[in-house]
Amino acid sequence: MSAVLVACSDAGPGDSKASVAKNTSVAGRLAGLAQKAADTGSLGVIVRVEPHSGRPLAIARQASWTKADHHLEATDQFRIASNTKTVTATLILQSVAEHRIQLDDSVEKWLPGLIPNGTNITVRMLLNHTSGLGDYLLTPEFLPTLTGKEKRTWTPEQLLAITPRQTPELPPGTKYSYSNANYAALELILEKATGKSLADLINEKITEPLEMNDTFLSTDAAFSPGKPHAVGYEPDAQRLSAILPDELNIPEGSGFVGPERPHGNVETAAIDVSWSGAAGGLVSTAADWQRYQTALMSGKILPKTQMKEMLTTVPAPEEGGSYGLGLMKVETPCGTVWGHTGGQPGYSSEIYTDTNGRRSAAVLTTTNFGIQEPKAASANKALVDAAICAMLDKPYPAESDAPSS
Repeated sequence: MSAVLVACSDAGPGDSKASVAKNTSVAGRLAGLAQKAADTGSLGVIVRVEPHSGRPLAIARQASWTKADHHLEATDQFRIASNTKTVTATLILQSVAEHRIQLDDSVEKWLPGLIPNGTNITVRMLLNHTSGLGDYLLTPEFLPTLTGKEKRTWTPEQLLAITPRQTPELPPGTKYSYSNANYAALELILEKATGKSLADLINEKITEPLEMNDTFLSTDAAFSPGKPHAVGYEPDAQRLSAILPDELNIPEGSGFVGPERPHGNVETAAIDVSWSGAAGGLVSTAADWQRYQTALMSGKILPKTQMKEMLTTVPAPEEGGSYGLGLMKVETPCGTVWGHTGGQPGYSSEIYTDTNGRRSAAVLTTTNFGIQEPKAASANKALVDAAICAMLDKPYPAESDAPSS
C-alpha cells in the first residue's frame, strides 16, 4: 500500500508529545478508513488535510490490483471535474467587481437567441443552478462522448443546443437543479465580457497568482508531461446498468471505453474530457486546490461584496445543504463546511474548507460511478466525514468508524 505521509506527526518546534500522539492517531484512523474505502469500491483514494495549525497530513491508499497500473501518491495530478465551477464563479464575480457583468443581467443580453427563455434567466440563476435548464450529460446525443465511444470536440454552443428542458419544467429562479449547461453558458458570457479565453483567465487570475503549478484547463485527454497522475476506473457495462436509475433510459450495453481491468472495471484515464470546460475541465492536485479554496474563503481573491454574494445560498438538499454561486454549503457530522464536489469518468472529488478558509480537507477517489454502489458509497462517505472532522479538529463520531456492510 502507498505510504502514509504524516508530516504533522513528526515533532517540530512547539509540538508537544500530546499533539504528536493525537495527530498520529488521526492519521492512523484516516489511513484505515482510506484503505477500507479503496478495498470496498473506491479503488484509489487520496486524502489530504490541512489543519488550522501544524503541518498537512496526506495519505494515498489503493486496491492492490490497481498497483499494476500506477502506484498512487498524494501528490498525483487528478481531474477535479466540477470543482472547476467554483473557479468559473470566481472569475464571473471578479468581472462583476470590475463592472463588466452584473449578476442580474439576463442571459439574452449576453447570448441573444442561444437559450430558450433567456430573457427570464439571469447570470445569478446560472451560477446557483436555478435557471430551469436541464443537463446534457446523459442525453443520447452526448452519452457516447462521455463514455469514450465517440471522440468529439464539443463547443459550449453545441452543448447548449442539445440541453433538454427540465422535467418537470420550472420557471427560472424557482428551484435548485444542478446542470452543467449553466456553466457552459457562463463560459461564453465570461469570454464575451472579458475578450479573453477561459484558459487565459484561469492562468491570469487564479493559477499564476496562487502559484498553482500543477493546475491547468484540460484540452484533451492528457495530463502534464512528466508529472504522475492518478489512473481512473469505472464499472463495466454490466455493473453500470445496475447503478444508473431506470428512468434515465440509458441504452442497454452502454459502458465506458478502455482497457478491461479486474472485478468488472474499465480504465478510463484516456477518455477525452475537453468538453467539460468551465463546468469541469480543470486538472489539479489536492495541495493546489486546497491552496485555492483557502485563499478564496479567507477573502484573498474576491472583494467582500462579491464574496457575500457567493455565500448567499439556495436550498439544495441533494447536496447535503445549500448552494451559493459556484460553491456548496454542506452540513456534516462535525460542522458546516464550504466547497464543491466533482465527478468525471474515473475521477471523483470532494474538497472543503471551514467558513474562514483556515482549514481544508480533500478526498479524491479514482472512480465516479463506482462509488454509487451501496457498500462503496458507505465507505467513501465515512472517509469524507472523518477527513472533515480531522480538518475541524473534532472527534469523529464513533458509530461511523466502520462503514455498514
